This record gives sequence, C-alpha cells and structure tokens, in this order.
Amino acid sequence: MTALLFAAFFAALAPVSLAQTRDRSTSTVVGTVLRFTGGATSVDVTVGEDNPAVRDFLSMLPLTLKLEEFAGREKISYLPRKLKHRGSPGSDPEDGDLIYFVPWGNLGFYYNTAGIGYSDQTLHIGTYKASLGTLEKLANQPVTVEILQ
Repeated sequence: MTALLFAAFFAALAPVSLAQTRDRSTSTVVGTVLRFTGGATSVDVTVGEDNPAVRDFLSMLPLTLKLEEFAGREKISYLPRKLKHRGSPGSDPEDGDLIYFVPWGNLGFYYNTAGIGYSDQTLHIGTYKASLGTLEKLANQPVTVEILQ
C-alpha cells in the first residue's frame, strides 16, 4: 500500500515539475522588456515569443540601429546579420507589433497592418505601445537597443 501511495504521489508530481521547468525557461525570454532609444525618445518592446529568432536577436544586444520609414506601414531597421530563425513560427502581425522579416533580415515596428495577413516569413518578436509620432522621432538617427533589467 505504501509503495502504491509513493508511486501515485510521484506520478502526480512529475507533470507539474515538468510544466514548472518549462515555465521558468520560457519566462526568461517572454516578458523581457527591450528599450529602443534615440536622443530623448524611447520605445519599450515587451517580448511575446520564445523562439530561435527571438533568442538570437536578444543575443545581439546591446546594439545600435537606424530606423527608416517603409511603405507607410512600418519603421524598419536592418540588423548587422540575419537571425537564426529555423523553427520560429510565422505570424499575423497587428499594429503595435515588432517583427522580424526573414527575406530582408530586418526588424519592423508595424503601425499600419491593414490588409496584411499571416506569413511564415514574418516572425513576431514583441509588442509596443507608442504613437506614430513617437516612432517618427526615432527615425533617421542612431537608436540603441538594450535589454532592461
């Protein structure tokens, strides 16, 4: 009887322990706050995914980039190298998303996603809350990207 109780006890704990381990490893990435700063303007991005592209991007920080306007939809910046992204899921971007566009190797702060749908080539990095005016203040100057502690 005692052996049966021990077996049931450990069987019940095993899935919980595995889930807790998974949550701890995910929490080190998901929820991380990145700050993009240019001059007196900054925009914070909260990481919303844990995938190879996000982890590779985080490994590059701190970093200095330059944002520019693209197609009346987003402010983009090219990274020094393409991200390792194999195994990263695509996304259906929304206004307020920071994405990585695989073919061009760039980041994009989306502010006008009307008519844009799901793509395997558009990888979600995180979300931000900033107006177009704030994004415009970051454009055409050096922008430092760092992880906030």
